Amino acid sequence: MAKASEAIFSLRPVSFRYKKEVDPTSLLSCGLIAEEVAEVDPDLVTPDRDGKPETVRYEAVNAMLLNEFLKEHQKVQQLEANDAEQQKEIKALVTTVKEQAAQIQKVNAQLELNKAAPQTVADNQ
Repeated sequence: MAKASEAIFSLRPVSFRYKKEVDPTSLLSCGLIAEEVAEVDPDLVTPDRDGKPETVRYEAVNAMLLNEFLKEHQKVQQLEANDAEQQKEIKALVTTVKEQAAQIQKVNAQLELNKAAPQTVADNQ
């Protein structure tokens, strides 16, 4: 399916009510408008006798959705793997920084000890 499923990004979901002669209860429905879907991808609709879009082939739309979901899932798994690797690298860097800070403290302490004691000039008068 590769990139073919990306057509679903151009689809516009809508809410609507069927005409009373089609559905007497006229409950609110959600879906796609066949004419709009046909403009995006004619293979996603079933035409009527005159060749005009009549119904959306939701099973095909669902397969496309699944394909896009799987592609995104794979990206998420890769991002999670990258995150785990970066967390390991961050821990290693923090350890290195702490070790270097300790070494700097040791060197500073040694420098303090090695400073020459202040010399005073004797007053021989």
